[in-house]
Amino acid sequence: MAGDPILKTENKGFYITTPIYYVNDVPHIGHAYTTVAADVLARFKRLCGEKVLFATGTDEHGKKIQRSAEQQGITPIALADTVVKRFKNAWSLLDISNDDFIRTTEERHAKVVYEIWQRMKQNGDIYEGLYEGWYCVPDESYWTEKELVNGKCPVCGRDVERVQEQGYFFRLSKYQQPLLRHIESNPGFILPVSRRNEILSFVKDGLKDLSITRAGFEWGIKVPDNPKLVIYVWLDALLNYLTVAGFSSDEGKFGDFWPPSIHIVGKDIIKFHAVYWPAFLMSAGIALPEHIFAHGWWTIEDVKMSKSLGNVVSPESLVNDYGADATRYFLMREVPFGLDGNFSGTAMQTRINSDLANDLGNLLSRATGMVVRFAGGVLPVPDVPDQFDTALQQKAAQLYDAYKTSMNNLEFHTALSVLWEFIGEANKYVDRTKPWQDAKSGNAVRLNTRLYHTIEATRIAAVYLLPFMPDTASKILNAIAQDTKGKSLEQLARWGVAVPSVNIAQAQPLFEKKTDPAKAGPGTQGAGIKGQEPPSAPQPKIASGKQAAQSVNPSITPLITLDQFKTVELKVGTILAAQRVEGSNKLIKLDVDIGERRTIVAGIGKSYKPEELLGKRIIIVANLQPAELFGIQSQGMLLAAGDAEHLGLLTLDRDAANGTRIK
Repeated sequence: MAGDPILKTENKGFYITTPIYYVNDVPHIGHAYTTVAADVLARFKRLCGEKVLFATGTDEHGKKIQRSAEQQGITPIALADTVVKRFKNAWSLLDISNDDFIRTTEERHAKVVYEIWQRMKQNGDIYEGLYEGWYCVPDESYWTEKELVNGKCPVCGRDVERVQEQGYFFRLSKYQQPLLRHIESNPGFILPVSRRNEILSFVKDGLKDLSITRAGFEWGIKVPDNPKLVIYVWLDALLNYLTVAGFSSDEGKFGDFWPPSIHIVGKDIIKFHAVYWPAFLMSAGIALPEHIFAHGWWTIEDVKMSKSLGNVVSPESLVNDYGADATRYFLMREVPFGLDGNFSGTAMQTRINSDLANDLGNLLSRATGMVVRFAGGVLPVPDVPDQFDTALQQKAAQLYDAYKTSMNNLEFHTALSVLWEFIGEANKYVDRTKPWQDAKSGNAVRLNTRLYHTIEATRIAAVYLLPFMPDTASKILNAIAQDTKGKSLEQLARWGVAVPSVNIAQAQPLFEKKTDPAKAGPGTQGAGIKGQEPPSAPQPKIASGKQAAQSVNPSITPLITLDQFKTVELKVGTILAAQRVEGSNKLIKLDVDIGERRTIVAGIGKSYKPEELLGKRIIIVANLQPAELFGIQSQGMLLAAGDAEHLGLLTLDRDAANGTRIK
């Protein structure tokens, strides 16, 4: 797949949609997941210089809406207006950059529905008949007796109603073979593969003609020439994609953006998008969408989300507790797009503390802090790179193809993973090159190059973050006095774009570390500058260019402030398992419970046997940059005293729960 990405750059515009969300519900994490994913892709394509149309909206007709409105003593449109505000507010909070918000109650949409109805009718695909079968009002879905599960709706598990009414049918059966041919000849039409196979099986099992009108209620688009009937809500809703693209109203826009590049939907509505929708388009003589991608569902703390259980997570609560960008990052990083995911406060907290506060926040803090400390707040001009500088440049060059391919394959978690590998390399670059030693020795040539390279790596990381975390990326770029105006991703990803001689101040922490998933909220405190040299006495400034530096004489053991100490997160843990690392005579791999499971590789093998360590209560540094030792990622460091031959582990003299923070 790496050599043949799903989404390709084409001359036509890039048209991406979410489903339009039903107004008998309120926004929840599932809606947020779909919409954030679409937004990330839309922002990425804009960053690549493509012309983008990104649409979302609301589905507002149907019997369920009319019933809900009647129960509340209001009109259906009043109910819709109220819920629409909730969705628009949620998307504003999550920084969604949609170009259009379509409502099916708009006049522009009704005109499109009437036009498509006439086309389908003229093609002989609409006929009158008697419908008799089962109907699920909450899902607005028809079911055969065979499809019911224990006599209930196979999707939501609720009661269905027996319906018998005169109306109109769509000749869905006519399009069984054309649809099969299209799916089989276009492997990327339905994604991922599991959903494609599901739809192929459904179509091969036989398509029956579809009832496309409803009687007995008023809230919907009326059937032409028969106002006693309303058009089936799914036929009405799916046509929104045509409305947004300018069908029958804006030929230029329609020519630019049709067919849709990709519909992103939840797996529960894949049948409507991958069977009914293309059949409607075939009947109307309109080109089919290029891709339909159905993602998985989210559980909450491993429990299915349900109103009755009271565990429905709203976008508003996520943003209030964690911030918009942290929420966006978690949703896109936590699980491969297309699979089911699980939301938990602990998992969110770990992502914020480790990835955002420690890795990303640390890089920005180090980059700006060193420019302020060692160069008077002015970004130096770099000199000729050495092997360390060149290695970092190469990592940046390799990132471009890996990131872009992942994004065009909708592998958002992979794109973020390779980006975080680069962020890790940038932090390691500082650790390896130790710019503070160049400052101490007065080596301005090397120091200026190190400072520039650290800022440049930070800038490149921010550029790749723009689709995922637009506000955070902008904060980083502002902090290092760099912008992206008028440049594409390809241009911005090149090494050496950072403008030197600009003024840079110490950046404020990007993220506050979280300690209580239930109470954690966005803040301004972030991780300290881990991996950097200890703070020292005030040091002389080293000018940009190649001016010589003054020598500095920091104390051997400098004092630190209380705030600096607080950036080190010490926690209580229990060793659950221990084994020697093959090929080393002193390393032991530990499985430690600190309120979450961590792997720690410790150099205590000459003082302890693995079996002696089981059950020991220890203290670890929980926010240390992960490091790879003998191919094993170590996620912390335990505390011990003594030399390598005679180490003693630091333990507690009183009991405390795993994960308790040492103060």
